[in-house]
Amino acid sequence: MRRTLVVIAAVLALAPAARADVGAAGLGDPYFPREGNGGYDALHYDLALSYGPRTNRLAGVARIRARALAPLERFDLDLKGLHVRSVRVDGASAHFARGGRELRVTPAAPLAAGQVFTIAVRYRGVPRTIVGSPIAFGEPYGFLHTPDGEFVAAEPDGAYTWFPANDHPSDKATFTLRITVPKRLRVVANGRLVSARTHGGRRTFVWKEDSPMATYLATADSGHWLVRHGRTKGGVPVTVAVDPRVAPGRTRRTARFFLRTTRRVVDYQSSVFGPYPFSTTGAIVDDARFHGQRLGFSLETQNRPVYSGLVDSLTIAHELAHQWFGDSVSLATWRDIWLNEGFASFAEYLWLDHTHRQTAHDSFRADYAVPAGSSFWKVTIADPGRNLLFDGAVYRRGAMTLQALREKVGDGPFFTLLRTWVAQHRHANASTADFVALAEQVTGRDLDAFFRAWLYTARKPRSW
Repeated sequence: MRRTLVVIAAVLALAPAARADVGAAGLGDPYFPREGNGGYDALHYDLALSYGPRTNRLAGVARIRARALAPLERFDLDLKGLHVRSVRVDGASAHFARGGRELRVTPAAPLAAGQVFTIAVRYRGVPRTIVGSPIAFGEPYGFLHTPDGEFVAAEPDGAYTWFPANDHPSDKATFTLRITVPKRLRVVANGRLVSARTHGGRRTFVWKEDSPMATYLATADSGHWLVRHGRTKGGVPVTVAVDPRVAPGRTRRTARFFLRTTRRVVDYQSSVFGPYPFSTTGAIVDDARFHGQRLGFSLETQNRPVYSGLVDSLTIAHELAHQWFGDSVSLATWRDIWLNEGFASFAEYLWLDHTHRQTAHDSFRADYAVPAGSSFWKVTIADPGRNLLFDGAVYRRGAMTLQALREKVGDGPFFTLLRTWVAQHRHANASTADFVALAEQVTGRDLDAFFRAWLYTARKPRSW
């Protein structure tokens, strides 16, 4: 018996270890199946980058701390259009290969499940702006070069244009952004400014975002900013940066408008949705153009939305509402986009009501007045399809869904639902099914028919 055990032990000792996995090249999102990567969880991005506006060249090192979710002999990062000079994993040189937007990394030794490891990618090149995409209705996005710096607005899948990432909102991480530019310029990014140091003819700005953030919400914008600081009545620090070219001769007035409006909106929305979910807020207002044409959009980059030019208070209310709905509570997959845009558009209803310009019910009626035969009603809001991700129907019909629900269940249960939603899923991800389940739990009502009519049916609901 003893001899048999010894033989078995010897055989086991010679047997090869279980084969490590190859991390998937995508997370299988129904709209972006190759976006993101499998096999690991990104924990923190430390981006040490240098940018030169005259040459449009970006260079530096991205250090990513991650945790292996399975034994890994290889994994992918999302990165395209930039030259990778070297990759190291836990200090050891790693083999890498390119394929489309994939950077395939093979560490010197396989990674164990649960192992925390650090990837260092040294790279350089001219980041490419994404153009001609039907998703964005032709609007350029991602990394945009400006005469005095850059404007970064990467929704939905543009983070890979400027740093290697697990580029899907289901894998959120904290960030440190160390951006070096010519010393005449300033950098404004997510989170709080930790330091600004001049060395020779360059300046390095270090910004830190300590709350988990989806990669598409990361931004680092350089230029000749006029920067103003303040604080909301609730105590949230506010940083506003304005490009003087946005409103020549009225830069200070413009900065005061964004500072004052941001303070008012954050205080009001905090009273409705619950405490502001981050440690800082503000605005980045740039004269962002592509081939001479000013961009026609703004984006809810975390803490500090970016605005491509002058906007009104309604747009500010929309982008700041995203700090709760989209940034803190992030979508599980891109088909859940109405949880971002419908909620932020509903916040417009509330802001118009709060400022005594139009009741939320009248805003609803104005949207509901679109004729039943319009293509506006042909979109399935809970699953609009990749190319209709940012269709106006997703925004306006999403807002109508929430106002109709409010009028159906009453203000008390409805606003309890919204505050519970942002509290339960703070800094996490959630789906439409999660919202429907919580709505029924909070209200104590069967809402299947309601949500089927408003979210899952491509025709105008008859009533609410």
